[in-house]
Amino acid sequence: MLDLNGKTALVTGATSGIGKQQAIALSAAGANIVAVGRRADRLKETCDEVSAAGGKAVSIQADLTLDASIEELAKNAASHFGDIDILCNTAGVNLRQNVDDISIESWQQTIDLNLAIPFFLARALVPGMRAKKWGRIINVASLQSTRAFANGLPYGASKGGISQLTRAMAEAWSSDGINTNAIAPGFFPTELTAPVFEDNAALERLAASTAIGRNGNMEDLDGITVFLASDASAYITGQVIGVDGGFTAK
Repeated sequence: MLDLNGKTALVTGATSGIGKQQAIALSAAGANIVAVGRRADRLKETCDEVSAAGGKAVSIQADLTLDASIEELAKNAASHFGDIDILCNTAGVNLRQNVDDISIESWQQTIDLNLAIPFFLARALVPGMRAKKWGRIINVASLQSTRAFANGLPYGASKGGISQLTRAMAEAWSSDGINTNAIAPGFFPTELTAPVFEDNAALERLAASTAIGRNGNMEDLDGITVFLASDASAYITGQVIGVDGGFTAK
């Protein structure tokens, strides 16, 4: 049920962090990978890792903004291995601004990339999934979907929105065989969390806040990613699943 051979996954934010890890995990389960991101050199690294492990991957360099042609991106993505079966909406931004420094521009940038693009990209890919009566959409929520952290107001608002967007997308498309779920990661070593992982004292406090007693390793995301992308999750949709070592359980 976890076999993804014959499936194609589009992963945004595949240049690093969670997106890159998802691309590698999905490829290991048999999926063809369409890696999307801004940095061509980093995309090449992701595709090279997939290829070295025996998988198939292509890259699409794209700056995901509402001004860009989402429809053109969807068409390009389908030109390599066929229509997309699995969408990982993983690209995101957290500007970590003090509440008094948030501008209309920085607010809009965060909401657009973290919340609007996942919907519009999914909608552009849904026709191909609907034709097969099978699709999987995986959004990325956050601890800040339900908790308020300092210097994270726009980010938290966007991730709270992702939780509701996930439910709404599930309501809209699940009857067509297209399931939508979200993962809500705890603290993992990514570019977005680099300031936290540079502070050993903060890392120790965060680890102590989990039930398991440690922060996340990137490989901890593999199982949930493959599960939500596969037939194993056929009766799960509209859910936000915490992958946080029990951070939100305490």
